[in-house]
Amino acid sequence: MADETNNEAVADKPIAAEHPQGAEPAVEAREPRGGGGGGNRGGGNSGGGNRGRGGPGGGNDRNRGGRGGNDRGGRGGNDDGGEELIEKLVHINRVSKTVKGGKRFGFAALVVVGDGKGRAGFGKGKAREVPEAITKATAAAKRAMVRVPLKEGRTLHHDGKGRFGAGKVNLRTAPAGTGIIAGGPMRAVFESLGVADVVTKSVGSSNPYNMIRATFDALTEQTSPKSVAQRRGKKVADLLGRGGASVAEAEAAADAITE
Repeated sequence: MADETNNEAVADKPIAAEHPQGAEPAVEAREPRGGGGGGNRGGGNSGGGNRGRGGPGGGNDRNRGGRGGNDRGGRGGNDDGGEELIEKLVHINRVSKTVKGGKRFGFAALVVVGDGKGRAGFGKGKAREVPEAITKATAAAKRAMVRVPLKEGRTLHHDGKGRFGAGKVNLRTAPAGTGIIAGGPMRAVFESLGVADVVTKSVGSSNPYNMIRATFDALTEQTSPKSVAQRRGKKVADLLGRGGASVAEAEAAADAITE
């Protein structure tokens, strides 16, 4: 009699209670994989997902920020403030290292960046692949941009000389229609800077790194009549009239100077 009672009790038990592993787990016990919650190492708003991959704004791996973006952050966008920049690849150097399994190659890139309106910069980057090296060099060039005053928006205000190591360059202002008379690395600087007429000469080292640095050394020494007049407490017309020009011509030339 006791055995029949036990058999009936066992028969009345639900299968899930007797075998917990066979039952469907509750919805609350599942691990979230996306959406707005954010899993392990996931992003913030609408980021979520394991290591930041899930959700509509996941971005790339290791994305800890909010909505999308680049590696290691959800800032998004470029560092140039939305303006279009001119990027010139000047030089790529390949090096190799002999290891136990063979040769390991690396690449170094030299890039010049400018907005074509008087701002330019250069940067270098090293990586195992060429695209990554160019990306690093471009980012470094954007962070190191300098402003150079231009005469009439097309040429330099005055002649200049620059030097870095064994590289020496001479820069000369030129009339309209002259064009850019410069070598390869220097031409990239003036094209990205927005200079249309200039005559240059490189003396000494032909190393592109030294030539670029010497060129920027000469460009940072450029000054405009407006800045000189402010520093000396005078008018621009007073400075331009010292070369034998009449007062009317000096005033007209001063009004034409925008920078």
